[in-house]
Amino acid sequence: MSTTTNGERIANELRHALRGDAWHGPGLLEILSGVTADQAIQRPIPTAHNIWELVMHITSWSNIALRRIEGGQPEPFEGEDWPLPGGISAEQWAASVETMSESHERLCRKVATMDDEDLEQNAPKSDRSIAFMLHGVAQHDAYHGGQIVLLRKVVNTHQRRAAI
Repeated sequence: MSTTTNGERIANELRHALRGDAWHGPGLLEILSGVTADQAIQRPIPTAHNIWELVMHITSWSNIALRRIEGGQPEPFEGEDWPLPGGISAEQWAASVETMSESHERLCRKVATMDDEDLEQNAPKSDRSIAFMLHGVAQHDAYHGGQIVLLRKVVNTHQRRAAI
């Protein structure tokens, strides 16, 4: 019989979505490996978010999920859902990726301590459970990870063409 709790299993799912070895493919940190600040800020599809904005959005939603679990404001603060990058530099880009990683780890640490009763409680302002919300965070990561993969391909294609 497994001694892993449901909270630990969900925390592991979130870690796989971030770090890798996920069922769906590479995790966010694998996808972002080698992406430069210049690539992250490019907007190859004018009506789409860029890689940097997606990373900041992913970070926001892991922070919002944690805040909901801890009884904080359940709705995003103004500008929190799709924050914009501040300074555009290699250091700022690295800090954005690190902030995403740290926000996920804080959420994972909290989730790993939750028991089944906690996980089955409704998330604030929702008729769905906290467990459902947390699985949604992992799905959200995979969804936006796929967008980042495609944006990387477009950015790399544009860079190769510009070099010719």
